[in-house]
Amino acid sequence: QVQLVESGGGVVQSGDSLRLSCAASGFTLDYYAIGWFRQAPGKEREAVSCVKMTDGSTYYADSVKGRFTVSRDRTKNTAYLEMSNLKPEDTAIYYCAAESRRPPSWMNMDERCKTVEYMGYWGKGSQVTVSS
Repeated sequence: QVQLVESGGGVVQSGDSLRLSCAASGFTLDYYAIGWFRQAPGKEREAVSCVKMTDGSTYYADSVKGRFTVSRDRTKNTAYLEMSNLKPEDTAIYYCAAESRRPPSWMNMDERCKTVEYMGYWGKGSQVTVSS
């Protein structure tokens, strides 16, 4: 059974840090990308960051560049999102997702992350709340 399980969310204050984890089971992430997405109340889901499992190439939304770091541990089939200097506007449910099929080779990480067309596996989400 394919499963993605997020953990590490919580309630923090502005300026604090959190680390989200996304553990995959039932399939291997080796040749695909995994991404972090978030959705705040009343807003559309947005792509936060993605990482390619093979070479570690990444994408970051402008709103999190310099504050968030995505990484992966292939031996643990797990991806992470290190979030620092958190702001109230980072408050959202954070979802991890993994590609279930390989995108065309011409697609770069920006496109793979933003289109989510190939993100076939999704976790249930983890709430992150940042108070001012």
